Amino acid sequence: GGAMSFLKRFPPPAEGVRHRQPDTEAVLAGRSLGAGTLYIAESRLSWLENSGVGFSLDYPTISLHAVSRDLSAYPCEHLYVMVNAKFEEAETKEAPMAEGEEEEDSDDDVEPIAEFRFVPSDKSALEAMFSAMCECQALHPDPDDEDSDNDYEGEEYDVEARELEQGDIPSFYTYEEGLSHLTAEGQATLERLEGMLAQSVSSQYNMAGVRTEDSIREFEDGMEVDMAPVVAGQFEDAEVDH
Repeated sequence: GGAMSFLKRFPPPAEGVRHRQPDTEAVLAGRSLGAGTLYIAESRLSWLENSGVGFSLDYPTISLHAVSRDLSAYPCEHLYVMVNAKFEEAETKEAPMAEGEEEEDSDDDVEPIAEFRFVPSDKSALEAMFSAMCECQALHPDPDDEDSDNDYEGEEYDVEARELEQGDIPSFYTYEEGLSHLTAEGQATLERLEGMLAQSVSSQYNMAGVRTEDSIREFEDGMEVDMAPVVAGQFEDAEVDH
């Protein structure tokens, strides 16, 4: 039908197939597209119904993939794949939205999202399907994300990436870079923490000096003079001086 118009006839992929899973049902937006074979290939993810029509997804458009075992969310364990793209099938006429919602939906700044579920008849294949997805996804680093090291795997990478998109959190820095990116408030907090650390270290030093009357007196006498090296973290020197 018209809603299925994104299904095309094409030959099954032959090159770079990392995993092939026959007898796998494809479900888009809660509606079954039938049973077919899922091909996790290096170039793209393809599903072909047994009749020879199907669809392909490019890895850069796949924003998340995960093994779903939550049977309350969906009655069968499956590979869940979220795609930043629109498919006519996703807008099922069965669930009409309130008019207000539909208008909101057509806003330009709303990213199109489609949710696919690939349900293999053989549930023990899910881990292998997931791993193959991770490997292939790693071959397609996100061009927008220059900071990424491309060594993340699977869900963790995707979850972090989505949080980063939503919160404009700066990317991961080395320690020095991180210091230079701190806000003034962050700098002040850091200095306060360093000060507290130095204080607690000096009080440990004080405790250590409680062994004899002399060492307490010595420590207190030298306290004002030697506080600078203590704060700077040169405790050993301070000890040697006494």
